[in-house]
Amino acid sequence: MVETIPDLFYASLERDLPIALAHRVDGAFRPIPHRELQALVERLALALEGRGLGREDRLAILSENRPEWTVTDFACALSGIVSVPIYPTLSLPQTAFILQHAQVRWVVCSTPEQLAKILSLWPELPQLELAVLMTGALPDAPGRSLLSWDALLAEGAAQESRRPSVRERTRGILPPDLLTIIYTSGTTGDPKGAMLSHGNIVASVLSGLEILQVHPGEGILSILPLSHIFERTCGQFIMFYAGVSIYFAESLQTIPRDLQEVRPQVLLAVPRIYEKIYAKVREQVNAGGYPSRLVFHLVMKVARRAVPFLYQGRRPGPGLGLAMRVCDWLVFAKVRARFGGRLRLAACGGAPVDPNILEFFWAAGIPIFEGYGLTETSPIVALCAQGEMRPGYVGRPVMSVWKGKPFVALADDGEILCRGPNVMLGYWRDEAASREVIDDQGYFHTGDIGEVDVQGRLKITDRKKEILVTSGGKNVAPQPLENALRGDKYIEQAVVIGDRRHYIGAILVPNFPDLRRWAQRKNLDFASDAELVALPEVMAKMMQRVDRINERLSKFENIRKIILLDRELTADSGLLTPSLKIRRRAVNEAFAARIAQLYDGPPSGGPG
Repeated sequence: MVETIPDLFYASLERDLPIALAHRVDGAFRPIPHRELQALVERLALALEGRGLGREDRLAILSENRPEWTVTDFACALSGIVSVPIYPTLSLPQTAFILQHAQVRWVVCSTPEQLAKILSLWPELPQLELAVLMTGALPDAPGRSLLSWDALLAEGAAQESRRPSVRERTRGILPPDLLTIIYTSGTTGDPKGAMLSHGNIVASVLSGLEILQVHPGEGILSILPLSHIFERTCGQFIMFYAGVSIYFAESLQTIPRDLQEVRPQVLLAVPRIYEKIYAKVREQVNAGGYPSRLVFHLVMKVARRAVPFLYQGRRPGPGLGLAMRVCDWLVFAKVRARFGGRLRLAACGGAPVDPNILEFFWAAGIPIFEGYGLTETSPIVALCAQGEMRPGYVGRPVMSVWKGKPFVALADDGEILCRGPNVMLGYWRDEAASREVIDDQGYFHTGDIGEVDVQGRLKITDRKKEILVTSGGKNVAPQPLENALRGDKYIEQAVVIGDRRHYIGAILVPNFPDLRRWAQRKNLDFASDAELVALPEVMAKMMQRVDRINERLSKFENIRKIILLDRELTADSGLLTPSLKIRRRAVNEAFAARIAQLYDGPPSGGPG
């Protein structure tokens, strides 16, 4: 019976597969079989024990996705050490906050660049004892305890005869024991450390596997950061337990090449990844001129008739089926080929996927199943099942009841509440914040507003704390507006603004390939994207696109003015979280002057 991560680890090893993990070495993917992974994990566990790390000590992992990440994660789990993942893209102050707050004793770094961050912060970290470097040469750092990954593993290998004791020791680890502290991405404030137990993660693994149809021997390309709960639970623990081989993408830039080489059957991503792929397809279609656009339009017209059947797990009738085979020959087979030709299951979490994008991928034979959860819920709360897909909905809750009460409930104001074995123990060193989100009935208050359809499927309508309140007292949910804006072919990113203002505005990043082509057709003069977005003709064009969306909105939701940016919002700039969600506070601060200027003059639309 699997109740803890050590249980999961050893149960998975019984498959004895030739590829547990794989990563690129000297240009080719190098596989790590189950037995090699077991040896690496157990040797590292022995080395950590030999160095004095024990139950509930905190060890931080500051690394991109790579086998050493997974080895460290499992070694900590087998030893009772609490892992603290840190996104390698975080700023120095954010990294320092987590290391200080979690009272980390050790940190394992991927590269000399990540280690340099730690060395610069070390004077602020009185609890830090040692830093381990996975790859590269150790720098000269007098007064600092540094150790290479190979040297640490060698210490464990020197105790080879004691390896069986590692498994024996795991028998003392229980489901309620603390496994990891994962700091929330802090879209609205300082991050909080969600304490997740072995039982929390295992509950999500087991419930997720009941719905996700993955099979031993299949492969997944790991592209989301393991520091994120979605990838760690679903992309690592679920896949490992199911016997799916995990291939680590080298970087976001190498994903197209990695897909061709790995040819995965399974892929997990956030909406931004699918949006970029879809935008690339549309860009190529538009570049092909009118004939290309006409073919794509006709193909999608057929697809829209067929997709409702696919959502329900049914085949279209003979006539529509024949039309879809033609569409497949014209367009969709080429799309599947970009993913390696074998992808049969894609899952998405973190934010809603635009229905047009869902429709496109489903028609292409790449079903994207949406799910819902949070760091605090380990993360799975709801997940779409085969035959029950409905765009805009994230599926049914993965449990109906738990200990006699509904697993998911809606508060009077529509807030989604969750009570189950997946709900965190609380926030690390923050009892007040824990009491604020977990009530006396044990329900975690997610902060998300939702609704349920007659078949029990959950829909997320907005974030409770992100609702904008205009100076006229109107409540406006920004997420649906942003999703609608991003659905326009000329808009790449959107942030809706207007809290305590007279009307709603938006910060937009255009889809520059399409916008440049339009501007060239209009013979507009520009030498850069910055010059392009400054043109009054471009502002008028973009506002025209926004007004098309305004026609579908209530008057008080209408977007009256816009700010155009000349570059993408990124996690590196601090304006997106590492999971590519908008940091609203950071965006408002970064563009405060332009926002103030936006509201100085009269709105460009009618009265709200």
